[in-house]
Amino acid sequence: MAGLPFSDVMASLGTPMLYQLYQAQAEMMAPARRMAHFFDNVLGQLQPNAPQNRLLREASAAMEMIWRTAVTHERPAFAIKPVVVGNKPVEIVEEVVLDTPFCSLVHFRKETGVRQPRLLVVAPMSGHFSTLLRNTVQTLLADHDVFLTDWKNARDVPLEAGVFGFDDYTDHVIHQLEAIGPGSHVLAVCQPAVPVLAAVSVMAREGNIATPRSMTLMAGPIDTRIAATKVNLLAQQRPIDWFENNLIGVVPWRFKGANRRVYPGFMQLSAFIAMNFERHLRAEVAQRRNIVAGDVARADLHRRFYDEYLAVMDLPAEFFLETVKRIFQDHDLPLGRLTHRGERVDPGAITRTTILTVEGERDDICGIGQTMSALDLCTGLPTTMKNHHLQTGVGHYGVFSGSQWAREIYPKVRAVIEMSN
Repeated sequence: MAGLPFSDVMASLGTPMLYQLYQAQAEMMAPARRMAHFFDNVLGQLQPNAPQNRLLREASAAMEMIWRTAVTHERPAFAIKPVVVGNKPVEIVEEVVLDTPFCSLVHFRKETGVRQPRLLVVAPMSGHFSTLLRNTVQTLLADHDVFLTDWKNARDVPLEAGVFGFDDYTDHVIHQLEAIGPGSHVLAVCQPAVPVLAAVSVMAREGNIATPRSMTLMAGPIDTRIAATKVNLLAQQRPIDWFENNLIGVVPWRFKGANRRVYPGFMQLSAFIAMNFERHLRAEVAQRRNIVAGDVARADLHRRFYDEYLAVMDLPAEFFLETVKRIFQDHDLPLGRLTHRGERVDPGAITRTTILTVEGERDDICGIGQTMSALDLCTGLPTTMKNHHLQTGVGHYGVFSGSQWAREIYPKVRAVIEMSN
C-alpha cells in the first residue's frame, strides 16, 4: 500500500470525477500515442540503412518517449523461461487451477516427473499486477512446484460479483492452500503478510489439514508502529473518512466493472512517481541517451521495467480501506484485535508451521522490525521453528527481486522449506 495518499490538489477535484477525467484524457491521447508508435516503427526501419544518422535516432527517441509513457490496464505476460531441473531444461506451462471473480490461482507446471515442494506465492493486491513477482517466481521454480495468486483488475470485475474485503482476501488464501493440498508451503510478498498470517492462524486453530508446513513473510507490514516509514506515517495522518472521500473512485461505464467503487491504480502510480519524481525523470533522460547512443542493452532494460511499472490495476474499495484502517491505522494484528469473520485471529494457535521473516536493510516502505514482529506473535512455536533474515544493502524490491534475492535471500527460503518438508 505504498504511496497511499495522492495529492490534496488532485483529491480536491473529487475522485469519481477525477477517474472520469483521467479516462477521458487517456482516450484523447490514444490517437497521438498510436501515431507516435507508427512513426517510431517507420524510423526503426530506416535506421539500418542509415546507422550513423543521429537525427533519425533523435527522432526515434522522441517518438518512443511519447508512446511508451502510456499507462496500461492489462496484465503483462508472465513469460516465465524454462528452468533447469536435474541438469535438464524444463518448459513451464501456465494453468489456472482455481478461479474466482477476483483472483486466478496460476500453477506454473513443469513438464517433468520430479516431485518438488508445493509452494503458494501470495502476491500483493496493489496498484500493480502479480507479474511484478515474475523474477521471484522464476527463481523459485528451480526447486519448487510454484502456484501464484493472480489478482484481477477490479475495474474488470462486474458488480454482481459482490464486494471484496480483507476477510475475503484471507478466505482466498485458505481456499487456495486447500486446493493445492496438504503438505504445501506459503510465501507472502509485502502487503499480504498480514492476511497470510491470519489465514494460517485460522487454519491452525481449526485443525485444517491443508495448514502449510512453512510460512515465509517477506517485507510485510505486520506491525507498522515499529520503525515507521514515510508510507506508514502518511497513512496515519488523516482519518479513514478522508481516504474514502478522496481516494475512492467509481469505475467508468464502459468497463466490465462499471460503477464499482475502487482505489484507482493510476492514483497509486501517481503517488509512487511523486515520491521519487526526480529519479524517474533522470531515468527518462538517460533512456533518451541510450536510444540515441544505440545502447540496446540498457534501453531494453529500461523498457522492461517501465512496461511493468506502468501497467496498473484498480483495487476493490473495501479491501483498500480495510487494509489502511486495520493494518496501518489501528494496528489490529499486533494488538490482538484482528478478527476474521467475527472471530479473533490468534497467531499463537500456529504450532506446526515453521516461519521465516525476511527484511531489507534499506527498505523505505516496510521498516526494519515490522515483519520480524510476526515471530513474537507466534507464541505457540518453539524458537527452533522461528527464523529471520535481514538482507544488507537492499531496498523493498530487492528483498524479492534481483541478484541479491537470487544469490543470498532465496537460499534461506529454500532451506526453510526443505527443513519443513
